[in-house]
Amino acid sequence: MRILITGGAGFLGTHLCSFFLKRGDTVICIDNLITGTRENIALLTDEPNFIFIQHDITKGITFNDDIDWVLHFASPASPVDYRRYPIQTLKVGGLGTHNCLGLAKEKKAKFMLASTSEIYGDPQVHPQKETYFGNVNCVGPRGCYDESKRFAEAMTVAYHRVHKLDTRIVRIFNTYGPLMRINDGRVVSNFIYQALTGKNLTVYGDGAQTRSFCYVDDLIRGIVKFAEIENEGPLNLGNPEEFTILELAREVIRLTGAKSKIKFLPLPEDDPKLRRPDTSKAEDLLGWQPKISLEEGLKRTIEWFREKV
Repeated sequence: MRILITGGAGFLGTHLCSFFLKRGDTVICIDNLITGTRENIALLTDEPNFIFIQHDITKGITFNDDIDWVLHFASPASPVDYRRYPIQTLKVGGLGTHNCLGLAKEKKAKFMLASTSEIYGDPQVHPQKETYFGNVNCVGPRGCYDESKRFAEAMTVAYHRVHKLDTRIVRIFNTYGPLMRINDGRVVSNFIYQALTGKNLTVYGDGAQTRSFCYVDDLIRGIVKFAEIENEGPLNLGNPEEFTILELAREVIRLTGAKSKIKFLPLPEDDPKLRRPDTSKAEDLLGWQPKISLEEGLKRTIEWFREKV
């Protein structure tokens, strides 16, 4: 197949590019490199079936050859990034999604939107099922990301209903693993970097807020399985095991052997107190469950980070 991946030089995008290249597909990777990096795709550029195009998809997107799939994974995805680039985040979720859907319609290709657990906001329902509408502050500091994804989902559904486009919406919960940017501001990369460099680990609030951490290989496996069935979603993908941030910090210190202490800072505005996916739909539709434990996933990620620090 010929698969176009926007945000293909980012964390998840690069893992997707690698998977499809190994499977024998042709991959067209489009990225404007705001948060993606050439370093991520450096090992892919010699692949004969890999095409990289540096381009901002909010300014339009065209491609001459046939395409079987458009996987729209372009967007700043960490709080540090989307607070630094709020307008770009809104534009890639709005204009970028519209342009990608238009390309899929033109090429008669299938389309997948990488949405996010952030569409649930600071949830009042726990765990979060796909039927939950969310609790989002549209004018808060996270609003640019949350609302860009909510709009992107609505646009995707509109193209499915009006133009009969074959679409998928996957709602991705916290994911970690090799190829994360060391300074991307997400909690796993923050903790590992701080531990490996002898710094104190910064925990916001009292650390009692929870997250569910999915190792990247498990997530990619779920995304591919979802692409292979006839179901538009939305579909939660993530690890349903729930940990407090304080538990994560202590586990990172233990696994790295660091002498770091834990430093508590004020909790940011609208930071979700609870976050855990209900993945029963993915289990029923795909027979999918995460296989890699937090301990094993952290060990693999720490080993990768050691080479980068």
